[in-house]
Amino acid sequence: MKLIFATGNEHKIKEVSRSLSKEIELLGLSDVGIDEEIPEDHESLEDNALQKARYVFGKTGEDCFADDTGLEVEILQGEPGVYSARYAGPQKKAEDNIHKLLENLQDLDNRKARFRTVIALIFKGKEYLFEGICNGVITTQPKGHKGFGYDPVFMPNGFRKTFGEMSLKDKNLVSHRARAVAKLSLFLKEQL
Repeated sequence: MKLIFATGNEHKIKEVSRSLSKEIELLGLSDVGIDEEIPEDHESLEDNALQKARYVFGKTGEDCFADDTGLEVEILQGEPGVYSARYAGPQKKAEDNIHKLLENLQDLDNRKARFRTVIALIFKGKEYLFEGICNGVITTQPKGHKGFGYDPVFMPNGFRKTFGEMSLKDKNLVSHRARAVAKLSLFLKEQL
């Protein structure tokens, strides 16, 4: 079974492909000739994921899925949330986003946060949503160089390492994306 993942992010493709059945050939946007930036201009993760999946389905007519992920910090009323990738501006630079987040949390004790991923799947013309959540805290400074995005400042509950310090294998045991992908994977196994 071929399945298009509506992303050009090689880190995401690698992370997700390890969690799916070997019977599923995961293709990225470049594999299907889509190189333009896909719009994601809604106010919720669900709507953005659906928008991206519908865009790819409209271009290819093939089974596909898209995800949208947000880091939601409790004391910041859920910021950066749906704006996580462009929190510090349209340039979407992880270092800038992390800097802005740590600045906004400076001198605050409550550092509770959660990563939330929503996957929108279009399979045989029908739409499905899957959600994954990982609770944790924001560290006071970046630690580790693995992963991407906010990984160096997010420490999941029950661990003494940030996602940026964890191996991909360890991260996939608890991450928000892995939890959403596990639900997607279970659904797809039932369809094989």
